[in-house]
Amino acid sequence: MARCGLVARGLLYVLIGVIAVRVAFGGSGGGEEADRTGALQELAEKPFGGVLVWAVGIGLVCMTLWRLSEAVLGAAGPDGDKVGKRLAAAARTVFYGVVAFSVLSFAAGSGGGQSGDEQSRDVTAQALDLPGGPWWVAAAGAGIAIGGVVIAVQAVRRTFRKHLAMDRQPEGVRKAVELLGVVGGLARGAVFAAVGAFVVHAAVSYDPAKAKGVDDTLRTFAETPAGPWLLVAVAAGLVLFGVFSWAMAIWRRV
Repeated sequence: MARCGLVARGLLYVLIGVIAVRVAFGGSGGGEEADRTGALQELAEKPFGGVLVWAVGIGLVCMTLWRLSEAVLGAAGPDGDKVGKRLAAAARTVFYGVVAFSVLSFAAGSGGGQSGDEQSRDVTAQALDLPGGPWWVAAAGAGIAIGGVVIAVQAVRRTFRKHLAMDRQPEGVRKAVELLGVVGGLARGAVFAAVGAFVVHAAVSYDPAKAKGVDDTLRTFAETPAGPWLLVAVAAGLVLFGVFSWAMAIWRRV
């Protein structure tokens, strides 16, 4: 289940990154979305696309079940039974469960009506209307942003190496996988941190329109002084993270 889930996750990140590169160079025509929905639409247009979308959805269900097993039974490794590890696995279970449901809904023909950006704004608007809504939204945004920072820091520290069984691989292969993990993790962390920051901004301003999904967040990178080249760099990093996920599917200790 772990390896199937990692393959599915990698495919989504590669597709999102490729679409984001096209957006950066103006090749999307304004119609493509550099997020999960856009990636699924891209996949659905390929030969046997419907089957591939279902396969990704099933792979993400496997990912969810693997993370659930880590929360209940403990993860691989000497410190897999620690409370912190179990709680982190539980949080990942919820996250991947939501993603899997979204992909399967798309595959069944009921999940393609809204873009990721629209979904983010709608959820934020509903949450803001709850008692204490701005505080809940701000807390959620802060949690996403902190999670992005943690992802980036762990990538720089290369903590993923302890999960890889690559002792028998050539040094060049090990270094290549490490490079994928560092660059890909930095890009992924930057996107999560930015998404969380926009959610916090929406809470503080009490304006759900300030919340951004992955697509709008990536486009925001192109509006910085660095121009589209920052978006290209982040997009390339997401592609590399997708490839790193495939490497994890091969060599990760589970």
